[in-house]
Amino acid sequence: MTGVNPPELLAADLVAIDVHTHVHFSTKAAHSEAGAERMAQMKAHFKSDVLGMDLHQLAAFYRERRMAAVAFTVDSLGDRDEHAPTNEEIGEIAAEHPDVIIPFASVHPARGKAGAKIARRLIEGYGFRGFKFHPSVQEVYPNDPVAFPIYEVLAEHGLPALFHTGQNGVGAGTRGGGGVRLKYSNPLHLDDVAVDFPDMSIIMAHPSFPWQDEALAVASHKAQVHIELSGWSPKYFPPQLVQYANTLLRKKVMFGTDFPLFTPERWMADLEKTEIRDSVKPDIMLHNAARLFGLEEEES
Repeated sequence: MTGVNPPELLAADLVAIDVHTHVHFSTKAAHSEAGAERMAQMKAHFKSDVLGMDLHQLAAFYRERRMAAVAFTVDSLGDRDEHAPTNEEIGEIAAEHPDVIIPFASVHPARGKAGAKIARRLIEGYGFRGFKFHPSVQEVYPNDPVAFPIYEVLAEHGLPALFHTGQNGVGAGTRGGGGVRLKYSNPLHLDDVAVDFPDMSIIMAHPSFPWQDEALAVASHKAQVHIELSGWSPKYFPPQLVQYANTLLRKKVMFGTDFPLFTPERWMADLEKTEIRDSVKPDIMLHNAARLFGLEEEES
């Protein structure tokens, strides 16, 4: 409505925060003839109504569920897919939906000092709340010094960095894995980052197969390191992850879907098939992320 500011994001209004969702389509592309055709093809092929959403649609989807969503794309050094959104588009549209969208930017770590300038511009000009990195797709180890100028900007602004860890759905089952090298996404590399950037919160995305123990070790040892549980059905979580989520890491483990890979309904239904305690679920679903993003006060 003209002249009325949209509502701000308040944890008290939410039942959950999904810490991992993808924006695959730009709004401009989605409303073009070619983009609309491609979206229709995707939905028909996968028999799904949630594939191919632009950010406006994703916001409406999560608003209906009284959930907030961390939303992002992944930066590449090559030619950007014509249907993919830019960081700028995500920032602009997220500003129209501040009650449900927590925008994360993506800057390829190999951009180095130039990437740091881009990161600063995106933070100060568009209000991004964090950054997403994908070591295996971007082919840079998280602890490679080339990325340090970007991390310095994030630490300066008190923003978290979300890193893909573990095996990768991209290229899975294809010849040569589509050229994707898993070695970049061992979560142990993030231990170095946590030491060198103690003022930058780190979120390890996904159960970190086959390095789950490494992820648990880093998250339990480094105060600013967290884990989000996207990309896997909870019923397949390894036993040690469930154990730590119930105990030592109950305040550091967070809900995530990898939407549209999983819907929140599917993920939550599968959570009920695990041994994760009912007393822990409110923290996982909402409170741990709310504290990390400054939506709730830290517990004493």
